[in-house]
Amino acid sequence: MIALVTGARGYLGGAVVTALREAGHEPVAYAGDVLDAGALAAAVTGADGVVHLAALSRVREAAADPERCRRVNADGTRTALAAAVAETRRRRDPLRFVLSSTAAVYGAATSTGPGGPIPETAPDAPLGPYAVSKAEAESCVDEAWLEAGGALGAAVLRIFNIAGAAGGRGDRDGTRLVPRVLRVAAGLEEHLEVYGDGTAVRDYVHVADAARAVVLAFGQAGPGTRRRFNVGATPASVLDVVATAERVTGRPVAVVHRPGNAGEAPDLRADTTAAREVLGWRPRWSELDRMVRDQWEYEQGAWRVAHRP
Repeated sequence: MIALVTGARGYLGGAVVTALREAGHEPVAYAGDVLDAGALAAAVTGADGVVHLAALSRVREAAADPERCRRVNADGTRTALAAAVAETRRRRDPLRFVLSSTAAVYGAATSTGPGGPIPETAPDAPLGPYAVSKAEAESCVDEAWLEAGGALGAAVLRIFNIAGAAGGRGDRDGTRLVPRVLRVAAGLEEHLEVYGDGTAVRDYVHVADAARAVVLAFGQAGPGTRRRFNVGATPASVLDVVATAERVTGRPVAVVHRPGNAGEAPDLRADTTAAREVLGWRPRWSELDRMVRDQWEYEQGAWRVAHRP
């Protein structure tokens, strides 16, 4: 099948394009503005579906300009959906639509209590402009699916914390934990600031495993279907990530503790039952050592290129 991929040049996007090809699909990278309705309508012509990954995902940037974040993440999704629905009606052939979302829409609340895995039925409680914009993007999917009378196959993936590297492309977002820890190990930062005691647990998944989940969801999103899937694999605390980085790199990672955030949840991990049972998804590369090692190898290569004489 032909998949129009927005955000194809991004961290997750590169891995998704590779995974689509490996699964026998034909990915087509969309290089335009996700708010350009005309360009999206032209690009989706002839495609079997849309894999919508384009988004502003850096929390600090979202906080600095929440309206821009909302436009790109929510209005961009709405525009991509409108193009898919219009193409469905023009051809009278249902298209597939997969949205990459985030576990941030759950906020700090779970329906199973502290430390329990978060199911897709947990109430949404997005905190901050980025999470709010992605929750709105998910609502756009629901609205478009209903508007199309079910003549659209839709899947939303709530991905927890992506890490690692695939196809020579690692995580370039220095605000996320694994790159931050490795910058200290590389001597590019003096220390890692940890808010609280470092025991808060989050769920990590290798970028290649997240990409496989996206591709499986694309294949599953047949006419009339609408599903939501959690994607996570390896719960780990901040101190677990630090210890793993020290073991993988053989270098110390200095940690400075700061006062913790009173509202921070102690343990947020994914219930991935739906992804496993419906999609047949299983993580292959999401051991913590593997994710940290892959990112470290990417960082070393990027550093050599940056300092090439």
